[in-house]
Amino acid sequence: MDASSAQSKQPQPTFAELFTPKFVTVLREGYGFDAFRADVVAGLTVAIVALPLSMAIAIASGTTPDRGLYAAIFGGFLVSLLGGSRFQTGGPAGAFIILVAASVARHGIDGVLLATMIAGLILIVAGFLKLGTYIKFIPYPVTVGFTAGIAVIIFASQIRDLLGVTLAGKEPGELIPKLEVLGRAIGSTNVAAVAISAVTIAIIAGLRKLRPTWPGMLIAVVITGIVAALLSLPVETIGTRFGGIPQSFPIPSFPAVTLAKIQAVLPDAMAFALLGAIESLLSAVVADGMTGRRHRSNSELVAQGFANIGSALFGGICVTGTIARTATNVRAGARSPVAGMLHSVFLLAFMLLAAPLASYIPLATLAGVLAVVAWNMAEKHEFITLVRSSWGDAVVLLATFLLTVFRDLTEGIVVGFALGALLFIHRMSQITGIDSYAPLTVDDKADASNGDRERYDPALAADPDIMVYRISGAFFFGAVAAVASVLDRLSGYKALVIDFKAVPLLDSTAANAIAQIAVKSRRQGVRVFITGASPAVRRTLLSYGARPPQAKYRSDIASAVSEIKRLTAPGTA
Repeated sequence: MDASSAQSKQPQPTFAELFTPKFVTVLREGYGFDAFRADVVAGLTVAIVALPLSMAIAIASGTTPDRGLYAAIFGGFLVSLLGGSRFQTGGPAGAFIILVAASVARHGIDGVLLATMIAGLILIVAGFLKLGTYIKFIPYPVTVGFTAGIAVIIFASQIRDLLGVTLAGKEPGELIPKLEVLGRAIGSTNVAAVAISAVTIAIIAGLRKLRPTWPGMLIAVVITGIVAALLSLPVETIGTRFGGIPQSFPIPSFPAVTLAKIQAVLPDAMAFALLGAIESLLSAVVADGMTGRRHRSNSELVAQGFANIGSALFGGICVTGTIARTATNVRAGARSPVAGMLHSVFLLAFMLLAAPLASYIPLATLAGVLAVVAWNMAEKHEFITLVRSSWGDAVVLLATFLLTVFRDLTEGIVVGFALGALLFIHRMSQITGIDSYAPLTVDDKADASNGDRERYDPALAADPDIMVYRISGAFFFGAVAAVASVLDRLSGYKALVIDFKAVPLLDSTAANAIAQIAVKSRRQGVRVFITGASPAVRRTLLSYGARPPQAKYRSDIASAVSEIKRLTAPGTA
């Protein structure tokens, strides 16, 4: 009997098993005080990061700062409570700024809340139809293209507050008219606002380099807020523009619903759902790679759906799993979804206790925070690498990027995906020798029936010296951008281990990305080990430059970690 026949005769998991939240799985395994204590620390760490970011994203989206907090508190709690990932942390995301701002302009805040609820329903249906297995496989050039496009538009949306300029009328949404209006108003630049935004960026960038574990964004917000208040600087603040944020949360309520309104907001809802699905599943893939666990993508979509409905009921904007918060959660030592739930509880406490202080936060500060977010999102190195790697990748990338910036995000994704699919078909026609038992996509498994599943050990995921990242499945779609974004940030690590044991094949884009990461890591003094690679995968990696001395190959993670410990032991040359 071959492996595929044996696999087909295994009992199929039930509906309830596939959609049981990871929170329930953790409780069944046994959840003790040590795990709770670790989750408290992780939840507090993520909440400190999420506090200024949630407000900044909401303001940039054309809403009030409290709506970003509501999204992180209520939507984020449901993401962790109901999700199919042990470590996913949810909240408002920078990628939604463009879509939400456009929806606010067209339909008002009630229309955004209705679209968010409908998006939640779409995500729930997609999850129950088991579409999550495939949504995360988005071509790498598409993800880089639309992420870079979003970064450009986010930065453009913050120029007004970065410079403190005064506009005679409403700021246009489209990029070219926006730049024209801002250019005509450049004479009204506020020097104090420029100074505040510059100091904010400098503090965040400086702490990221000198003290990468410190909450740079929150520290920048506190320092600039105190300075602006003490010196009575003539800059706009949350208080002067929005009247501050409430020191309470609203009673849940439904927005006005009519058939005409549903028809009007349906395109926005579909865009929210599509982007939310992509962002959340990429984030879950990142968490899997950092921890060696495995999320259930369809259960995750259902959770994202309920989270968006819950967020909208309390007046919050769109919610999704975010890579930055999820990665922070893992590195802070989280053990379970309780960490993500506690992150929301801490945010609620911050809002209830410190709401009056938020009124003093300059808008130039939050603009500086988002400018840093946009810079980090842009994936500049990956963009240049793809343009140079092949004509096919370059066409997909540039089409997605230009359509995102000058037309529409959804249009950019759809066109980019179509071009990427054609490119994939062409490349797959040239690949031979794939084992019949190595599927390109992997179906969700029930936690109880997952035979290779072991109790989670956070030691490797939270090791301050070694990052261990496991990649599973065919390495040529969606996860490449997410994987590269995490592996490219190696400050403070002595070694990086990338495990390819579960990778049946990879394409030129993926191999090139790993090679570039290996080269950059060596320059930074980080040792790179590649483990578990099959002969075919190893040949591809070697051909694109992932070779000694930039990267060493070992049979498994254990042998690589053992060698790293020996090489980095005190007194070792």
